[in-house]
Amino acid sequence: MSHKIFLSLALLTAVTVNGQTTYMPTPENLKSREWFQDAKFGLFIHWGVYSVLGDGEWVMNNQRIDKQTYQKLPAFFNPVDYNPKEWVAMAKAAGMKYITITSKHHDGFAMFDSRITDWDIVDRTPYKKDVLKMLADECRKEGIKLFFYHSQLDWNQDNYYPRGGTGLTAGRPENGDWYKYLDFMDGQLTELLTNYGEIGGIWFDGFWDKKNADWRLDKTYSLIHSLQPACLIGSNHHLAPFPGEDFQMFEKDLPGQKTTGFNQEQTVGALPLETCETMNNSWGFNLQDNNYKSAKNLIQYLVKAAGHNSNFLLNVGPMPNGKIQPEFISTLQEMGKWMEKNGETIYGTRGGPVTPRAWGVTTQKKNKIFVHIMSLEDNNLLIPDFGKKVKSITLFSSGAKLKFKQDAFGITITVPAESVDEIDTILVIEV
Repeated sequence: MSHKIFLSLALLTAVTVNGQTTYMPTPENLKSREWFQDAKFGLFIHWGVYSVLGDGEWVMNNQRIDKQTYQKLPAFFNPVDYNPKEWVAMAKAAGMKYITITSKHHDGFAMFDSRITDWDIVDRTPYKKDVLKMLADECRKEGIKLFFYHSQLDWNQDNYYPRGGTGLTAGRPENGDWYKYLDFMDGQLTELLTNYGEIGGIWFDGFWDKKNADWRLDKTYSLIHSLQPACLIGSNHHLAPFPGEDFQMFEKDLPGQKTTGFNQEQTVGALPLETCETMNNSWGFNLQDNNYKSAKNLIQYLVKAAGHNSNFLLNVGPMPNGKIQPEFISTLQEMGKWMEKNGETIYGTRGGPVTPRAWGVTTQKKNKIFVHIMSLEDNNLLIPDFGKKVKSITLFSSGAKLKFKQDAFGITITVPAESVDEIDTILVIEV
């Protein structure tokens, strides 16, 4: 079911368990959506006390650590080398326009100074400082938008009851008040949206743990939009978007693809799109994960995302000392150099008139169509006709004119062998 149909049905009935029943985005929100689609590239940061164990952000669940034992972890979390200035400079140099960071992951630990619980970085760690506040200030200074990842799932809260499918070995009592838990979650969201300046968006995760529960999304989404109308809401629930959401995300998959098992029930809706991916195989810091993706692989992923009319949110999992792994930093530097040269064909574009193919993708800005060739079998490329008269075709790198023929079969372009780039050969079609 498309988002538009979904939305109109919800508005007609004005009764739905999920989403804002009468949500009409404000002009500020629509402007934010457009900014988001133009931005194209963001930095994802998974960071929490779990980094101390160096075994990813799911370590509490995967190693079956009970809540009482897990509460010893914050005492070891002291990120004395954390420098938000370095993080933001790294993101900017990579060509990223926004940062999405974990305010709370599934372990329930708040990476900010929460007034409604002491299960947070200021109250429980020797570090005693609010890392999100420091990052928010630096982002504002540098013109980078800040989004908060917020887990709806919580392995620490007793009121997260009845239990979902995860965190079953946390040792919590077999009772609790679900709506009190949702009040707690709304309380923390209120803190995030009132104490940290203008926030680009809230990136929800964990709905899938209890898909059929009454998540009271109407109330939560209305709260967010009333506190900050321009703030975008997205949720990693792997379903068609609910009313009240402002962008649609795809985990470790390009929109419409179903290669990783996460997005099986998900269709591509009408909202702005985003795909997220890791630089090795882990989200949170994982000491033994050396499966690093190459800069070429990640640049091509970014290009393919743009060709699918989507943003690319690329993740780093900082170490417990606050530093980012050198392997991640060098790859991001390479990506930044590529974006410096070729960013014009990505930023501010929308998916082009030719749908993604085995050879690559197209992006478009005004009367220019950028053809991104990432796999060329011979020197002639045939692309389907898209109903516009082609004025010229040039190489983006040099401006050199290319020979082409437009006829009933499509547009045949001759690409000289010496012009082929091993990452992405970019052609500019003017119509």
